Amino acid sequence: MGYVHNTKEMLIKARNEGYAVPAFNIHNLETIQVVIEAAVELRSPIILAATPGTMSYSGRSYIQAIAEVAAKENDIPIALHLDHHESVESIIESLDLGVKSVMIDGSHGNIEENIALSKEVVEKAHKYGATVEAELGKLVGQEDDLIVQAKDAEYTDPNTVQEFVERTGIDSLAVAIGTGHGLYETEPNLDFDRLKKISDLLDIPLVLHGASGISIDDVRKCISLGCAKVNISTELKIPFSDALRKYLMENPDETDTRKYMKPAKDAMKKVVKEKILMCWSNGKA
Repeated sequence: MGYVHNTKEMLIKARNEGYAVPAFNIHNLETIQVVIEAAVELRSPIILAATPGTMSYSGRSYIQAIAEVAAKENDIPIALHLDHHESVESIIESLDLGVKSVMIDGSHGNIEENIALSKEVVEKAHKYGATVEAELGKLVGQEDDLIVQAKDAEYTDPNTVQEFVERTGIDSLAVAIGTGHGLYETEPNLDFDRLKKISDLLDIPLVLHGASGISIDDVRKCISLGCAKVNISTELKIPFSDALRKYLMENPDETDTRKYMKPAKDAMKKVVKEKILMCWSNGKA
């Protein structure tokens, strides 16, 4: 019925209509099934986000194949997106397999290094009809094996965003406004003024990373200020693993994967639906 999309029209439509497309970090067949089922039931466009760690765990070609089957069998917009990839080589590997949406994370170099790396990825990805997200500024916390300490976190500087976008040609920009990866030890204090300044300067959609643990009101405020893609990971892992652990402890003799995965998938699906509703993307497919 469908095909694996890039994220260009998906995110432009979201920004224009005042909602965000949720990007859920997936890891395997079960987690992809959960996200797709929830999105189909709520008629939401969806982004399946895969980090380098997920690709090395499940295999790029397996993840690609599962996403393509999901798109073919369902009539909602589905994108497979490379999340926080740092090397051109790993991105090209997926572009060759058919990925249409990639994130190059050059935020750990200085701005000139970030621009050069992002520009190189844009030039390559656009030839494949793929869209590119880059990040300006750093998010605290851990994503795969990458750890950024709070003291090293750098907020996105509004004075640099226009030049960055113009020189790189990126399609969307991930902004650092006080969110982080993982769960928060204290309530995060988001810099909405900074986000508004950035949003007023740019036409392209903005991306909010580290949305797990942020209040619905704060996420929706970010959406109203131009964030058309919202990334969610940790808040999906917790219900899945909690339900799986509980089932196996209550049923110590159970060995059938099909039985012990079901409560885990059900628990995760409940949260996926809550996040779709939070992003106002239900009914937008």
